[in-house]
Amino acid sequence: MRTSVSEPRIPTIDLRPWLSGDPAARKEIARTVDEALQSAGFLLVTGHGVAPELRTAVRDSARAFFRLPVEVKQPYAARVGGRGWLGPGAEANGYAEGTRTPPDLKESLTFATHEPFEDPVVNAEWYAPNVWPEEAPGLRSLCEEYLARMAELENHLLALLGEALGLEPDFFTKHMDHPTYGFNINWYPGRDVMGEPEPDQFRIGPHTDFGTVTILDRQAGKGGLQVFTDGGGWEDAPYDAEAFTINIGDLMARWTGDRWRSGRHRVLPPPADAPAEELMSLVYFGECTPGTLVESVPAPVGRVAYEPVDSHVYLREKLDSITVG
Repeated sequence: MRTSVSEPRIPTIDLRPWLSGDPAARKEIARTVDEALQSAGFLLVTGHGVAPELRTAVRDSARAFFRLPVEVKQPYAARVGGRGWLGPGAEANGYAEGTRTPPDLKESLTFATHEPFEDPVVNAEWYAPNVWPEEAPGLRSLCEEYLARMAELENHLLALLGEALGLEPDFFTKHMDHPTYGFNINWYPGRDVMGEPEPDQFRIGPHTDFGTVTILDRQAGKGGLQVFTDGGGWEDAPYDAEAFTINIGDLMARWTGDRWRSGRHRVLPPPADAPAEELMSLVYFGECTPGTLVESVPAPVGRVAYEPVDSHVYLREKLDSITVG
């Protein structure tokens, strides 16, 4: 029987009382966030102010591209960590856990920071112009508007996370002046397009994200998101059409000295009893400014004192680990 992760392991946080500045409400929200990130690494967030019409428009524009023949999409092909189209077979997220799973059953359009860096070495590794398919002429303006909203939301969330740890609100945000954020539009077609999954093949294999915070706009489906908790194992993630699903990544878990856990998750294969089920996710990966030294928050807040790491050396190793071929 399929079960859903119950409250309060993954609570829904309304950002409006947080942003209004009421001290009692802010304290209660910070406590709830701290507890949730210790148990599952996930939150749902409402009151974010991102219009549903914008999210729908991004999907509609991207879908028109994804449904084109492969030979039309092939000129936009990219590798994991690049910009452009990741076709079937390009990525296997389970590799990050050391599991040699079949490639993920998805396609992606992938974008990243739109502003070049002054340091030529950093620029050579982390900046390239985003690739906007000519066949989806409205996608660029829609994504640029969406990404501006994601940057605003990320700053609000990171300030909340700083205070949830009992630290200053700019503890994380001061390292985000010029982040190498990533943005994926993930398309999960049904079995009528992808065929029969191989054994242990998922739309996205079991993994944790790599960076600071992930802001996910997802759709509900039988072949949808599941999260892993110690108490419940794999369970369907709670869903609210208005909410963004927020999870923290490996770098943030390390930064907090494992007080917070990196949210382990997967996306189920396309269901046999709904062969035409098609889902699309908009996934914003928050990152730091290159060169940020990530040092674990000391006890009693942190629980493990990791060696300091350069955020982007760490990130590159993780991205390389999930590349197929």
